[in-house]
Amino acid sequence: MSKMKIGDKIMFRPIRLFSAVCAVLFCGISAAAAPVPLPKLVKIVVPFSPGASNDVFGRALAEKLSNKLGVNVIVENKPGAGGTIGALDVARSKRDGSTLLFSSTSFVTNAATNHKLPYDALKDFEPVAVVARGAMLLVVGKDTPYQNVSDFVSRVRQDKERINYGSAGIGSIGQMSSELLNVMAGSDMVHVPYKGITNATSDMIGGRLETMITTPASISGPLQSKEVRPLAVTSLESSRFYPDLPTIASVLPDYSVDVWWGMYAPAGTPKEIINAYNSAIREVSSGQAMRALFAREATEPTDMDVITATAYIRGELEKWQAVAKDRHIAIGN
Repeated sequence: MSKMKIGDKIMFRPIRLFSAVCAVLFCGISAAAAPVPLPKLVKIVVPFSPGASNDVFGRALAEKLSNKLGVNVIVENKPGAGGTIGALDVARSKRDGSTLLFSSTSFVTNAATNHKLPYDALKDFEPVAVVARGAMLLVVGKDTPYQNVSDFVSRVRQDKERINYGSAGIGSIGQMSSELLNVMAGSDMVHVPYKGITNATSDMIGGRLETMITTPASISGPLQSKEVRPLAVTSLESSRFYPDLPTIASVLPDYSVDVWWGMYAPAGTPKEIINAYNSAIREVSSGQAMRALFAREATEPTDMDVITATAYIRGELEKWQAVAKDRHIAIGN
């Protein structure tokens, strides 16, 4: 056998190096292109009864995600204790992406006001996505003297405890939003908690309740019949659904409240699964059908990646914890 010459060795080394680089690149491309293995059955737990926005949005998402991901996605309602029962079920589930939680802003307001929760909202869950969000409305009774948001804020500052506001209960987003207004305006409106917003609306129409902050969908009928009067939106910027209404922030700079819906997985769920769900949710949520569904609640898809969604949810929890502490709001104490 003839010996390899020095020149042959020099020529062979680049060829061998080129082959090795190609092999590495090919493996990397194959790994990147490989789909993330997902459970064949994914259960989305909605911690409220069927029929409300959490359920409607959750079921629509499940259908779209089934088609997008090629797996069976179902919804299971587990109501009770203001969403706590369903959330606890997810926190205790397998960390393989087979069980998710879909919940509204109440997920963080509960955590901010209820110190006896059987789970930790930050440590026991991995945020997957902030699916949609939108402004709430500051409304007053039609026979009240408040004609605009500037006049309203001036009156609540002057009258202090003479003005009452309603909400769906202790720790609800309606109460927390109103108490944030109290904090920023230096006012002291009196809270009247109700068992659901319907009773509060009835009292407002009847002249027994002066104001409240609530979702547009919860008072759509009275708004259309002009039995209540909207003064402003709660979002930092104006809402495309209510372009003629100013923001509360136009009078109280930096006042900002949105109602929103988020998807969560048990803590420890693999990051690649979280990212796969986030990407799929953002894609299906931006479709025409989902946008139309969100618009019924005066909300829009958010298109937040996992990092942004996680920071947003943490920021929301910290905001409501500060309000709860300042205004002495606590559930079950």
